[in-house]
Amino acid sequence: MLEPCINQAAGLQALAPQLAPKLVAVTSHGEQQGELPMLWSLCTAWVDLGLSVMVLDGHKSETDHNPGLLHLLNDPMRHLHTEQEAVSLAVMPAAQGFEQLKTAGFNAHTVGHLFQNYGIVLLYADASSLARLLKGSGLTPLLVVAPLASSSFSAYQALKELLLNAHLHPTVANITLPSRTTTAMTSPVQNLQHCAMTFLGLEIKPITVSAVASAIDSRDEINRLALRLLENAVLMERQPIKRTH
Repeated sequence: MLEPCINQAAGLQALAPQLAPKLVAVTSHGEQQGELPMLWSLCTAWVDLGLSVMVLDGHKSETDHNPGLLHLLNDPMRHLHTEQEAVSLAVMPAAQGFEQLKTAGFNAHTVGHLFQNYGIVLLYADASSLARLLKGSGLTPLLVVAPLASSSFSAYQALKELLLNAHLHPTVANITLPSRTTTAMTSPVQNLQHCAMTFLGLEIKPITVSAVASAIDSRDEINRLALRLLENAVLMERQPIKRTH
């Protein structure tokens, strides 16, 4: 479990009180090793600070046996029951719900009333889905670059999709492995930086997160990233449901 560091956690604690849920997003791309561990590490950091988190998984489809976002959208009063059962960390399937919202978008007007008891609503989906859902929102979805040769290509494709189709500038997290030997090879994140500047004119300043066995050395880095995502999150103002009599 991650334990809050004094310096970074102090900043996170100051952001903890929420008047409305904050919207953040994690972009999936390629066959990534690192996205889910990073996602859960961030959720753990937020939960340790007293923030409840709802993860909406765009890779899982809703079913009658495993209801999710689609059911909430089609039955708005269902969220009242969901609020009563709000927990520190919950995961909800959302693939069909995201598809239904692809025109209207994921925002305070369409879903702002659904997750009022949560401090953070996190969308986890591919770049194409996030581009449709969050276009023009000003959000900075997290884009994780793993220490794999293929990571720079899939990350660049996702970056291009978010930037050109939705005007979203991702927050890039660079996962690094413990250095064993000195090498002159270009890292995946350096390849991404080069391509982004060359072809998109975009300068990327990644946040480094160390992949270490004990996770002690990465606590401060995770908290710093969690703070950055909260600072750039979109506040989802609460929209009460209009009841008919």
